[in-house]
Amino acid sequence: MPAVVTALYRYPVKGFSPDTLASVDLVAGETIPFDRAFAVENGPSGFDPAEPKHLPKMLFFCLMKNPSLAEVTTRFDAATQRFVVAERDGRLIFDGSLATDAGRAALAAFVGRRFPDEVRGTPRTLVSPGHSFSDVAKKVLHLVNLETLRALEAKLGAPLDPIRFRPNLVVDRLPAFAELDWPARRPVAIGGVPFEMVKRTERCAATRVDPALGVRDLDVPRLLMETLGHTDCGVYLRSLADGRIAVGDTLDV
Repeated sequence: MPAVVTALYRYPVKGFSPDTLASVDLVAGETIPFDRAFAVENGPSGFDPAEPKHLPKMLFFCLMKNPSLAEVTTRFDAATQRFVVAERDGRLIFDGSLATDAGRAALAAFVGRRFPDEVRGTPRTLVSPGHSFSDVAKKVLHLVNLETLRALEAKLGAPLDPIRFRPNLVVDRLPAFAELDWPARRPVAIGGVPFEMVKRTERCAATRVDPALGVRDLDVPRLLMETLGHTDCGVYLRSLADGRIAVGDTLDV
């Protein structure tokens, strides 16, 4: 049976929980719309919205440095840019539009109040049309293979939620670790949309964070190093044409 897409995600505000998507319309060479479109600066970063450039994630609130971000859940509406934050018990704690300066300022102030122990400077919500605050400079989609995670779970003796690895695409029925052997620029088709392999994903301390509890619990980078001799898990793909991809689409290499 061919490999298949089992889940699609976007992360509107860097470091916070994802939106689950049934399908998405892609533009060649671009990310999923609104993926990492916003980031909350944690002290001065030097980011210039007029001339946006890729900057290290450590300059923003992110799971690698701020695991408590996973204590809350978020929702984003692309049409209105409404961003809603709730505690895990369902209690609403922020509701505002990130389309306005006032709404973005309100989010930054909320982050400072909700996560005071994580603040290194005055928080500021950043955005620049067309820019993605991804961990990599290229505009990519991040793919994670469920069979790879199952193989790692067997070694670890504990379940690994795919969200721990911050994927845009989750696929199944692909042999474990097969994606790591794809050479650069290898053609991959998902639902008929062509992609190219960009690079493996080197995992950081963010994968140590339980995405449901916001605490560091599993040393995933160490597991990868002991199992594979490196810390790579997942791959980045770049779309080569406009098109729609959806849950249930097959993947062809």
